[in-house]
Amino acid sequence: MRIGVLALQGAFREHKQTLERLGAEAVEVRKPEHLAGLQGLIVPGGESTTIGKLAREYGIDAAVARRVEAGDFAVWGTCAGAIWLAREIPHYPEQPRLGLMDIAVERNAFGRQVASFEEDLEVKGLDKPFHAVFIRAPAITRAGPGVEVLAYHGKDIVLARQGRLLASSFHPELTGDFRLHRLFLDLANNFVTS
Repeated sequence: MRIGVLALQGAFREHKQTLERLGAEAVEVRKPEHLAGLQGLIVPGGESTTIGKLAREYGIDAAVARRVEAGDFAVWGTCAGAIWLAREIPHYPEQPRLGLMDIAVERNAFGRQVASFEEDLEVKGLDKPFHAVFIRAPAITRAGPGVEVLAYHGKDIVLARQGRLLASSFHPELTGDFRLHRLFLDLANNFVTS
């Protein structure tokens, strides 16, 4: 499998290393033409405004949207990447974003960097809890009717799926637990609509 990692800013190296450990070919994406031949894209954590502005400036957002709408492409946004995927960012309505996933997110919902934390999450479809790392994490505050909620932190949604789109508030690439990356590879490779 060939999976891209958006490499404009943020924690893209850790995702790339995880994909390679799982046997996928990981491609750093910095231009629209880098999407050719890929089955999916991971958008890492980082600074969501910077990622959104650079993706728009380089034309990556339009290229990704075309691939998603064609139905042959999966996208996973982690932390800042989840913000980029979201249709709504209520307190930052002008922030550049892809906007394809029917969710609303609140940036820094759990506090600033000093309030970062780790927690074992019950994730739908996983047999054991997933140890999640939250760093200036967003919360998904609304999930549309086509969105499947996969995990909560308290009452807050922190992992959700809509078709071939996956959004997580936390950083799975920092844990050494590859189960969510495997889930994304399955989404990219064997998508079924049911």
